[in-house]
Amino acid sequence: MLLAVPRADKPRSAVVINPTKVVDLVDRRRRIIATLAKAGWPEPAWFETTRDDGGFGQTKQAVADGAEVVFACGGDGTVMACLSALVDTEVALAVLPAGTGNLLAANLGLPDDPAAGVEVAIRMGRRKIDVGVVGDRAFAVMAGMGFDAAMVGEAPERLKRILGWPAYAVSAAKNLRAKSMRVEVRLDDRPPLHRRARSVLVANVGRLQGGIRLLTDAEPDDGLLDVALITPGTLRHWAVLAFAVLARRDRTPRMEVYRARRVEVISDRPQPRQLDGDVIEPAEKLSVQIRHEALWLCVPQPADAPDLAEGHP
Repeated sequence: MLLAVPRADKPRSAVVINPTKVVDLVDRRRRIIATLAKAGWPEPAWFETTRDDGGFGQTKQAVADGAEVVFACGGDGTVMACLSALVDTEVALAVLPAGTGNLLAANLGLPDDPAAGVEVAIRMGRRKIDVGVVGDRAFAVMAGMGFDAAMVGEAPERLKRILGWPAYAVSAAKNLRAKSMRVEVRLDDRPPLHRRARSVLVANVGRLQGGIRLLTDAEPDDGLLDVALITPGTLRHWAVLAFAVLARRDRTPRMEVYRARRVEVISDRPQPRQLDGDVIEPAEKLSVQIRHEALWLCVPQPADAPDLAEGHP
């Protein structure tokens, strides 16, 4: 669902920013406020994340204070914390990338530039998207258990700051020979699947780091989760799988894909887990449910949409 409906008044907004991801915090704040002021928006409320709260509590406070748009300025973890607080509200999320991955921005065509992200919010294109829910957390891109989470969690921070997403290649190489896990995968009310897998991905959209399209049918508003069981057993299997994904083959060896509204993955031992590229505590289980059209997201308008910089829904 994509909307761009004019309105006469200017929405109240808030910025939730991760100060560890921004080089010049003072300059970033000045530019965001100036861009909004030029469009006639009131000055936004300003919240910084902390080690104890990555953005969830700050976003809840912004909503309680009357914000109609929340700008999440940080990496994937900041975006995930903010969207978890905005699920099932009428408050829109605007993404201002400032971290390594920014998977949501890459998947939904959001600009990889904070200034352009503010302009997107001002022009008031809105899309209602699904989110996946794991416990009290929500994600917009994908959850993972096994190899992918280990790769994310073990990527050297210094290399991530210097190289960006290619830094994950270091931890990926380290984990290619790790032992596979025995998993039981339950999809809705269907009979369970039993596999030896290296990774299980539960995705709302299909693009990985570096723009690699893994799940070609995944859409963020179709009410379904796409589940990938990744089962390479040797380095040769990994090579064949990687070639098929990069070549965009119709059939990908060593990967099974299913679709469901509810997914439960049970492993034979605790495994690394991640949500939207942010590592969460290891566990033997990953339970995910879809929440259909539960989040309003600020997105670029279609080329034929009117210029609504002077009016908003």
